[in-house]
Amino acid sequence: MQKPEPMCLFFLSGLNETSRNHRSALFFLSLMCYCITVLVNVCLILIIILNNELHEPMYILLCAFCMNALYGTAGFYPKFLSDLLSPVHVISYSGCLLQAQVLYSFACSDLSILALMAYDRYLAICRPLEYHSVMSVQKVMKLASFSWLTSVFIVAVNIFLTYKLKLCSPYINRLFCVNWSIVSLACFSNETSINEIVANITILIYILHGFFIVWSYMYIIKRCASSIENRAKFLQTCVPHLISLSTFILTILIDIINNRLSSADLAKTLQNFIAMEFLVIPPLINPLIYGFKLTKIDTFIVLFLIKKKLAS
Repeated sequence: MQKPEPMCLFFLSGLNETSRNHRSALFFLSLMCYCITVLVNVCLILIIILNNELHEPMYILLCAFCMNALYGTAGFYPKFLSDLLSPVHVISYSGCLLQAQVLYSFACSDLSILALMAYDRYLAICRPLEYHSVMSVQKVMKLASFSWLTSVFIVAVNIFLTYKLKLCSPYINRLFCVNWSIVSLACFSNETSINEIVANITILIYILHGFFIVWSYMYIIKRCASSIENRAKFLQTCVPHLISLSTFILTILIDIINNRLSSADLAKTLQNFIAMEFLVIPPLINPLIYGFKLTKIDTFIVLFLIKKKLAS
């Protein structure tokens, strides 16, 4: 059998059925979406950095959450916007692996940070006397950095195993590169068993993150049921976390199901929406949710606008 040649380029066919007029409209909509996403995340990061009152564990984690959103969207939007303006949608082999690394390390990091947020709220509400000794700002920064680096490493192991595969097709039927789409191009299916095992272990690790979050909130809700003060704290600080968590998990689950199951019966437009929603919806709405729901951030924004108005 002739040895397969190494891949240099991949052809992305996700936009092949989208007309030129629709691509133009989608380009301006996507550009606006990206600009708003960058703006709201950068604003929230700056508000937290510039306001000393927000140098607390919960807000440090929120800052890390927004930084991770900027990291993930930077791996998607520039290439997607370029493809909308181009008649040919290609990406280099190394660029494809890098994009898969960025997008899925972003998703894994998001869940890790949400788990840290849940633990932070658990300590604040259920074990308030231990909170400041366990969750110092320095410790939270180390935990956030560790969770991000761990996610990058775990995804990198998956990408490295994909890099070792011999591929027999350069065509990816997606808008962007994801690891499993590349693995499915392998010449010999028996060589992908280790990829599947490691991918399933990775999914299991982050499912356990999800169980930990659920466990934390079960204890929080149980504690809040018997105290009006804790109930108010729960509504103020935990509801945004739960909304973010629900949005994120729903979009990721839909994407995993779309990746693993046959979706030939779905319209290409719907497939594209399913594929990109975890990269578009959470990074856009999370800063808005936290900005409007967390009192300290909301107060800072209102005071800033009042000062601006008085100055003018």
